[in-house]
Amino acid sequence: MVKARILEGKVVSDRMNKTVTVLVKQRSPHKLYKRSLVKRKRFKVHDEKNEAKTGDQVRIVECRPISKEKYFRLVEIIK
Repeated sequence: MVKARILEGKVVSDRMNKTVTVLVKQRSPHKLYKRSLVKRKRFKVHDEKNEAKTGDQVRIVECRPISKEKYFRLVEIIK
């Protein structure tokens, strides 16, 4: 059994029905220079009850594909 990824990010858009866009930032050091780099990625997340609003800090988990671009679902709203 494969372990599902759990990520935290900030909601940047809540205009779609039952979908929010979450910006996830991940810090990692540069391989050669050891400088801290920030990788950013936007995920479309399934929000069944339309609870999350723009600016909320949320926790998301990977799941089966719900649509062409949606393969994460909302677990909880942190702030």
